[in-house]
Amino acid sequence: MVTSVASVLFLVLAGISALHLYWGFGGLWPARDEATLVRMVVGAKGMRQMPGRTLTVVVAGLIAIAAILPLLSAGILTYPVATVLPSGLLPTMLSLSLAGIGLIFLGRGILSYTPYFAHMQAEEPFRTLDRRYYAPLCLVLGAGFMFLVFS
Repeated sequence: MVTSVASVLFLVLAGISALHLYWGFGGLWPARDEATLVRMVVGAKGMRQMPGRTLTVVVAGLIAIAAILPLLSAGILTYPVATVLPSGLLPTMLSLSLAGIGLIFLGRGILSYTPYFAHMQAEEPFRTLDRRYYAPLCLVLGAGFMFLVFS
């Protein structure tokens, strides 16, 4: 079960990372133009341009790191730095990282259902897409990370 959860987390997050990379280099899918894409995936009031390339690529990189950690946790990948760290430190660091990422995803998912977030991210269709797809996905991802922490 741990291997399955880790693999699904990896595949989903790797796809999301690739999508952010695509957007960072000017891709517009699933929209027809940049303003529509911003309303679909950012949703911030008055924003009409995607965030800059550097920020979007950094986000893609962070999501890619989050994708790899479950594979390390499940033993699908090995620790390349295990020989230079004190014994026991790497598993502790990995557990704390998984828990932190899990809490971030859970928090993001929960935040979507608050009046504060509704006010901050008021553009449509983002608001509808967020409640229907993005927030539930964040909650599932967060639960998956927490499952790995406690397994």
